Amino acid sequence: MTTAESAPPKDGRPGLGRLPVSRDFAIAVLVFGIALILPLFFASGSAFLDHAVTSLAYVMMALGLNIVVGFAGLLDLGFVAFYALGALTIGWLASGFVDGANHGKGIHVGVSEFLANQPGIHLNFLLVLVAAVIVAAIAGILIGLPTLRLRGDYIAIVTLAFGEIIRVVALNGDTLKIHGQQLTNGAQGITPIDKIDLPFGQPFTSLELRPWYYTALGLVALVLFVNFRLRDSRLGRAWIAVREDEVAAASMGVPLVRTKLFAYATGGAFGGMGGAFLASYQNTVNSDQFLFGFSIFVLAMVILGGLGSIWGVVLGGIVLSEINVWLIPDVLNSVPSKLGLNFDLTEVNFMIFGFLLVIMMVLRPQGLLPERRRQAEMTGEIGTGGETLYEVQA
Repeated sequence: MTTAESAPPKDGRPGLGRLPVSRDFAIAVLVFGIALILPLFFASGSAFLDHAVTSLAYVMMALGLNIVVGFAGLLDLGFVAFYALGALTIGWLASGFVDGANHGKGIHVGVSEFLANQPGIHLNFLLVLVAAVIVAAIAGILIGLPTLRLRGDYIAIVTLAFGEIIRVVALNGDTLKIHGQQLTNGAQGITPIDKIDLPFGQPFTSLELRPWYYTALGLVALVLFVNFRLRDSRLGRAWIAVREDEVAAASMGVPLVRTKLFAYATGGAFGGMGGAFLASYQNTVNSDQFLFGFSIFVLAMVILGGLGSIWGVVLGGIVLSEINVWLIPDVLNSVPSKLGLNFDLTEVNFMIFGFLLVIMMVLRPQGLLPERRRQAEMTGEIGTGGETLYEVQA
């Protein structure tokens, strides 16, 4: 079943659900053109590049959450679980943690000569990335199954519980053994994690950050490409239909089960990808990284940029991550002490994020760079003749 597609608006405006393809392409060329030359103005080991790499990893995960929350309208408060699973996957497959692999000789696939002589499992980063995407996507399906008959706050509670379960498993996994091998290393974490070792290149190091930056930028480009293709596909339109009115979408033939599971699996896959990359960059996988606050942090990026807006989420991810890793700790951290207050801003960073969200909800609830459809909803334009209906068959 499909909805009737209305004639284009007389004023020539594009449909409210998306920007014209040519405009998206022009924005992408401009943004990535600037991003490609930006590292050339900074030293390779500079704090700027360190912050930029972290920001790009967060953008990957925010784009994944935007599929679940922004496209499909499914509130997910446990997104940290996918970050954790991606990080744990690289901890299992790219470190010396599984020291008994192959009778202590180790398993080595596509790694440097140095790693080829180390115990444990050491797979090439590209293989680990695929494994992290698969593990996180399967977890997305598993978390989606219990929520198929739930809506609103109930979905949020289930996803929150899922995130906490994964964190507790990561924290206490040293007591869970499979054939004598611990599932995780508990509170001690898994350290060190193999650095990225791409074909035809040297293994990455902690002092030369440009390779990390360009790899993260390439992964963000891949995630953006998939996001745009999905948004403009039948599946993307089905997600939007479910977000707008689940009952109406089902009555028009949208398969709710498959549509929701695809959203969770795709969003989870991007979260796992970001988690694997960030674990390699930070050289450790620790349960302290998988707190509930991280899910709120990534959700705040989506809300700040604009629910359902791809470029908005990119902007929101960069803004909030830079506030978190640069503005608060490096610029404003000492302000309270100068005012005679006995605390640092880093101790109340989540309060600051909450305050920013409240300000956004009051002044610009549609986000910094909103999706056209959501902007029309917030400003009351929908229903005045400017909306294009889309085919929602999936």
